[in-house]
Amino acid sequence: MDDDEARVLLAEVRDEAVRRLAALRDEHAAVVDASRDSNADDEHDPEGATIAFERAQVDALARAATQRLAEVERAEERLADGTYGTCARCGRPIPDARLAARPTATTCVACAAAAGRG
Repeated sequence: MDDDEARVLLAEVRDEAVRRLAALRDEHAAVVDASRDSNADDEHDPEGATIAFERAQVDALARAATQRLAEVERAEERLADGTYGTCARCGRPIPDARLAARPTATTCVACAAAAGRG
């Protein structure tokens, strides 16, 4: 995979993570706003998830999106320093098909499988 193709893929991953993070922030704000003026006892409501649970769920998803953005930044740094596409564990090239499927991959398929990280 050439550098331009990698940049395009990484930009797509970044854009998706940014969109996801924005949507999650909006969802978090909506949950907080909805509960602000309510005197409902959501901790004892037998009708489903609590507001605290929903807020925690959204927070976890936002952390995952933020982590995804950090992975993209590290991949862009590897691209800039010429190590993108080289396995961080064994030093062999990461196959183009793996990079196409996982543009932020740091290991080749064999090393990822050995580490149990797919």
